[in-house]
Amino acid sequence: MANKSIRYGVSLRKREQAVIKQQKARYKCDTCGKVAVRRKGTGIWHCEYCNATYAGGAYSFHTAAGEIVNKLLTRKGEQ
Repeated sequence: MANKSIRYGVSLRKREQAVIKQQKARYKCDTCGKVAVRRKGTGIWHCEYCNATYAGGAYSFHTAAGEIVNKLLTRKGEQ
């Protein structure tokens, strides 16, 4: 059943559905490699397998800005 929080506009409802799907998904743990990381709260992600806790985005485990920083750090490490 559709969420009743957004009433008008198909594009708004589709965008909300995409964010909720991203929020409820499981992500791959950076420590153990299992797909067991779930959202505990806003920006708090927890691996159910190895009990590791991470700080990430509000709705997604990895943010676009975080990906850019990781790329820059790996390039700097290679030099």
